[in-house]
Amino acid sequence: MGRFTDQVVLLTGAASGIGKASVLRMAEEGASVLCADIQTQAAEATAKEARELGAKSVAVRLDVSDPASVQAGVNACIEEFGRIDSLCNIAGILRFDHTHELALDHWNQILAVNLTGTFLMTQAAIPHLLETKGALVNMASTAGLAGQPWSAAYAASKGGVIAFTRAMAVEYGRQGMRANALAPGGILTPIQNEFKLPEGADASLLQRIMPLDTMRGPEHAASLVAFLASPDSLHVNGEIIRVDGGTFA
Repeated sequence: MGRFTDQVVLLTGAASGIGKASVLRMAEEGASVLCADIQTQAAEATAKEARELGAKSVAVRLDVSDPASVQAGVNACIEEFGRIDSLCNIAGILRFDHTHELALDHWNQILAVNLTGTFLMTQAAIPHLLETKGALVNMASTAGLAGQPWSAAYAASKGGVIAFTRAMAVEYGRQGMRANALAPGGILTPIQNEFKLPEGADASLLQRIMPLDTMRGPEHAASLVAFLASPDSLHVNGEIIRVDGGTFA
């Protein structure tokens, strides 16, 4: 028995990084998980690992920026498992540019995935989360809480996620649905692996976004995702919790 026994989790961004680590953490604790990601094969690999841990898990291709794809993913979760106890919006993208060189298409793409995708997934899942008095867990970032260079679109999207999360907590809290977010920083994920300084960037600015001790693996953020998705956080609502190794302490 675990704290996710008989609980169903729908999680986006399941193919890698914090999303994959969160699936496996909750699978270990008894969750049934729908692994959603635009990378179909990688999402299926995550679902397979979850099943090897004894969990019920299936993968679906889901583009969080596409309303039809989002609704199909939510419908698939209901058809497969009959309910949704937690929605974890982990899918996200990041790029680094000097703001004066950032293309509008790139700005729109980042907001479409990180912010609009969070809205679309939440909107589609709210009726089911109200039925189960469930939990909404959103992926914010320290970039939404403090200045992060070369990340204007990403920071704007994550600041929006923070405001959206608090709005959901107040709007639906009396109906039993909780909404919280985590704000990671200094976590080693594929997004971080792709980091490259824009040409001419001042590398000393990196110091302000580094943890006090060292970078950590995605499992250190996944543990908080699991807490916020679980009944252990029943009295936690509207919180944005940093997981950043003391960067902004």
